Amino acid sequence: MQTDALSGGFANAPIDAAHAFRHIMQVMAQPGRIETVAGGTPPAPLSQAAGIVLLTLCDPETPVFLAPSRDTKAVRDWITFHTGAPFCSPEQAAFAAGTWDELSSLPFPIGTAEYPDRSTTLIVECDALSDEGATLRGPGIKDTATLSLPEVAAFQANARLFPLGLDHFLTAGAQIAALPRTTKVS
Repeated sequence: MQTDALSGGFANAPIDAAHAFRHIMQVMAQPGRIETVAGGTPPAPLSQAAGIVLLTLCDPETPVFLAPSRDTKAVRDWITFHTGAPFCSPEQAAFAAGTWDELSSLPFPIGTAEYPDRSTTLIVECDALSDEGATLRGPGIKDTATLSLPEVAAFQANARLFPLGLDHFLTAGAQIAALPRTTKVS
């Protein structure tokens, strides 16, 4: 493991993790909301926001799948050192990070009738996030919200699977938004 893997974590772990967790929960509770996160700096090509989600939500019992564009030795060493999360195939992933083109066609778990929470949360790396684009409705949204999405049809199909389905974090640089499976997209 190189010394680069040792840096880039939370400088003040209790405070930085608490702030990151709050931002992550806010965007999940309010689909369409875009937040800026800080506190961790993962190695490229992982975005700052994607790295902060992994730092905050992963531990040695949280299997992670890295799509080919994010599956580098530097990223693996950094995740291993800071979270202890094991790496796995798409079929076993609790979290997966990569671009939409890489992740959208893979066989991630969508949960079961008995355990809908045993699904994968995708961390979709985007070029940019904006509050323009697809219209969102559902829990956490007063009337409607809008969010730039890489595709609409796949998110519509995912919402129809509820209570099964995938949850999504969309990241770009230090920005993060979320689209839980309960959100209706048009």
